[in-house]
Amino acid sequence: MVAGMKKTNPSFLNGVPELLVLRLLAGQEMYGYQIVEEIRARTGEALSFGEGCIYPYLHYMETEKQVSSQRREVDGRSRNYYKLTPRGRKRLDELTTEWKRVAAGVSLLMGEQYA
Repeated sequence: MVAGMKKTNPSFLNGVPELLVLRLLAGQEMYGYQIVEEIRARTGEALSFGEGCIYPYLHYMETEKQVSSQRREVDGRSRNYYKLTPRGRKRLDELTTEWKRVAAGVSLLMGEQYA
């Protein structure tokens, strides 16, 4: 890596943003940029997905009826707030089960020193 170059998320994280967005929305309604910032903050800046990554997931999840959105005026700004639907909660449960299975398998292979 070239000195000064910002480290990006590894390519094996494909699909992880969907899991994280659904997890955050299970706790409260949020708008897109808020989701981006919460992922960064709650992962100790280990993960950073920009708006260009998160908004396509939100739009996809809305077409799949996993989330719904409502435009609101807050502090003079119009924002689209997203919330989890029952279908989204089911998808979150599926992804969480899959994540736990994969993480456990990787941990077994890597051994305790890498866990």
